[in-house]
Amino acid sequence: MKFTLDEIIKATEATVIKCTNKAGCFAVSTDTRTICIDDIYLPLKGEKFDGHHFVQQAMDKGARGYFTSKKRVKCSDAKIILYVKDTLVAYLKLARYCREKINPIVVAVTGSSGKTTTKEMIASVLQTSYKVHKSPLNHNNEIGMCQTILSQPQDCEVLILEMGMRGLREIKLLSKYSMPDIAVIVNTGSAHIGRLKTIENIAKAKCEITAGLHPEGVLYAHDSILIKNANKYKGSTIYLSLQMSGLKILTKTPDYSEFIFNDQKYILNVGGEHNIQDALYAICVGLKLGIQPEKIAKGLAEYRPIEKRWEVKEIGGYKIINDSYNANPESMKAALNTFLSLYEGKKVVVLGDMGELGENAAKYHRNAGKLINRYNDVSVVTVGELAKYITETCEHEAVSFADNKSAAKYIVENIPAGTLILFKASRSMKFEEIISEIEELKK
Repeated sequence: MKFTLDEIIKATEATVIKCTNKAGCFAVSTDTRTICIDDIYLPLKGEKFDGHHFVQQAMDKGARGYFTSKKRVKCSDAKIILYVKDTLVAYLKLARYCREKINPIVVAVTGSSGKTTTKEMIASVLQTSYKVHKSPLNHNNEIGMCQTILSQPQDCEVLILEMGMRGLREIKLLSKYSMPDIAVIVNTGSAHIGRLKTIENIAKAKCEITAGLHPEGVLYAHDSILIKNANKYKGSTIYLSLQMSGLKILTKTPDYSEFIFNDQKYILNVGGEHNIQDALYAICVGLKLGIQPEKIAKGLAEYRPIEKRWEVKEIGGYKIINDSYNANPESMKAALNTFLSLYEGKKVVVLGDMGELGENAAKYHRNAGKLINRYNDVSVVTVGELAKYITETCEHEAVSFADNKSAAKYIVENIPAGTLILFKASRSMKFEEIISEIEELKK
């Protein structure tokens, strides 16, 4: 979105250090790689980078001016120089100004696992009746949220924001500047427990999503004691679970679910009870926004998993299910239960490290091995220092590797074609490398 210079100054509360040409409207860019002529460059700072080092590069690419948190003028050729105390806060303020100017209905979604799936299901439902803009993949922190808000079209009616966190007060900040009308807490699990130390702290962090929630808004949350104890929202809260009245699951297959909720039949072209749970949030948000149940059902039926989330492919003679976008104890449990209970015949699970689990990381990986022991006809391949604890606990045929290439070589040399294989790991394990290597070795 573009703004006049006066709007930018008002929104960010910037001090003008220099202004020799304010004509026209401007986009604000934080990335010199994609900056356009006449943009205003906003340099962000992180633990390992400082965007101020690239101010001259932005000017060389045609930027009209730049923000700075350092009052000394660096580029004499800049037409506009704006001073702010903190460039990230300025970015958040500009995003909030944009949110208020376009004024869409804002739906915020968080959770330890399943938040991206829930966001995508909500979008699929709401797109049947509204002009929707949503967070792209990996845009769930402060910078990503600002980029999402600022990239919404002028006619956006509903803005869906995914909110992630690694510590306390992070979601509170996102909520404060996005001012949601509807909030969703998909669940509370042990993701990031290494930083937050307890599940109770994680629940508290997730409930921060209500910090900016409209007093007359609504919070949809997983029906758990943890969330109920942490929830301080004074407005309407509706708790959802698979045990709630009005829900009846009719059919469960690996690629299909059918259920009735409040007398309306719904179909999902994806398996797993956890996906039905996620769908309940999408249904309730749709109903809240006045969409008829028949249209909601149509939107859910059109939902498809995004890349690396239960992505089914035939590769090298194997039927591969790639669910390696991310992993934590809850999503690992859901994936294993779905895969091992709904698919028939001999199966292989290829599992990698789950990150940010702190001092109990070994225990969480051993628990995955114990879960696998409940099922038959399964072999286990693990990759990583932590994932080897799965192998140690597992009572089935199990092997462990230190790197992706070795795992791929083992699979090709030892697992017969036609086998069904599930891949699950944290994103940092780069399991797509194993799948690519299998494809290459099978040529």
